[in-house]
Amino acid sequence: MKEKISKRRLLISAAVFTLFYVLMLMLVLVMIVINHPHGWTSYFKNRFTDAVLVCVCLFLLFAIIYYYYYFENKEFLSQPKNVILILSTILMSLVVNYAFGRIVGDVYIRPAAMLALIFVFLLNRRQAIVLNFVFAFLMFVIDRNTNMMEVLRTENQQYFSLMLTFVSGTVNIFIAGANKTRGGLMLTGIISAVPSVIVILLFAIPELTETGWIRYVTLAGYGVAGSILSAMLALSLLPAFERIFNVLTVFRLSEITSANAPILKRLKTEAPGTFNHSLIVAHLSEMCAVSIGENAELARAAGYYHDVGKLKQPECFTENQTDYNVHDELTPELSADIIRSHAKDGYDFLMSARLPEEIASVAIEHHGTLPIKYFYNKALKLAGEELDMKDYSYFGPTPRTKIAAIVMIADASEAAARALSDRSAENVERIVRSIIEERMDLDQFSECNITMKDLATIKETIVAALSGVHHHRVKYPSIRFNRSRQTVPENEKEGMSQ
Repeated sequence: MKEKISKRRLLISAAVFTLFYVLMLMLVLVMIVINHPHGWTSYFKNRFTDAVLVCVCLFLLFAIIYYYYYFENKEFLSQPKNVILILSTILMSLVVNYAFGRIVGDVYIRPAAMLALIFVFLLNRRQAIVLNFVFAFLMFVIDRNTNMMEVLRTENQQYFSLMLTFVSGTVNIFIAGANKTRGGLMLTGIISAVPSVIVILLFAIPELTETGWIRYVTLAGYGVAGSILSAMLALSLLPAFERIFNVLTVFRLSEITSANAPILKRLKTEAPGTFNHSLIVAHLSEMCAVSIGENAELARAAGYYHDVGKLKQPECFTENQTDYNVHDELTPELSADIIRSHAKDGYDFLMSARLPEEIASVAIEHHGTLPIKYFYNKALKLAGEELDMKDYSYFGPTPRTKIAAIVMIADASEAAARALSDRSAENVERIVRSIIEERMDLDQFSECNITMKDLATIKETIVAALSGVHHHRVKYPSIRFNRSRQTVPENEKEGMSQ
């Protein structure tokens, strides 16, 4: 069934590719009408071969993108949303680059690295390099066959534009890939102007001998302006892509994990116990992700939001209760149903709030199909006979990513360590090891690609972290100081007449 669904989605993605291919051809025709002095009829009559060449080249470039994902990441390709994201970005970048070259009258001022900067944050470095390579050749095909260079009277610039787009985009990918802030992205545009200017001036040496130093300064200015423009456009467009396609970037991760994030503010107010628990789980998850080479920012965000489903009935969870426990008046079956529902409630809540699915999935997976032991044991005592454990277990699914597995372990470890009276490193190690082994016995990690080495590293990391959080403190003496800085017993009521 899964294979059939995958094939159907691949067909849908292929249809999306076809649609965008037609749109791209129509766009090129518009460019031809704009540039050709005698209109499109004359162009097709006199340069029919060029028109056919454009159709073939565009088809081949689209085919390269399709088959790259088909062989490298078929799951990504099977989601039409991803295909629309890629092709719409290419289409938009094409229009923007063409427009700047056309309006200003020089291709060197184009924001050639804009597409690369957008893709390195929306996707990843490898995909950004491949797509930037395809985009560079796409611009070359369009420059070569739409009369653009003839209008600008700089025929050789089509080759310069090809290299500039490829080199500028690739340099920006490697420089910007490590940025964690939007301000850093802007700085990238300034830094990357240096190689762009060098490339422009090297290609323009024959032209400089004829025009002199004024043209030299002008081209250098175009190179700087194009690089900064690339960063500015990418910076302004990224939030739109993040929202429209619900894509997770380092910038958005920073925003949703800030103290001002609306859901976290609500969690802090309505479920303070859950909020404090989530802070520690997020810290543990981040450390574990770093230790096994996973996305630390995503792990921290997943830890913050894994229990937001408890907002539906915060008073039903121990960490938010004071003297009154609502479960004292409920049957074990109803209590178990309330407790296990928070995983699904969290997923639904996060999806309705338009948070990325990577985080929402952790909310529904962090308990897997584990039994709720407290209420199962309570029901067992009342019934006096064996019961079906599924009636007292979470609905699942089990963790499907390493991040979800990390949060599952961190969540249980924090709660168990908090309940220990003796929180020595030996006791913490014993409880964390027991938690991991139990989840392995119950096949909670069978759907994710986590290894035994990863689990051992996670255990060591959590033990070290929890031992630090719950370390032994010196017992303070039962005295305090009065206004005269004299010591008095803690139970002595200073300032009261006898």
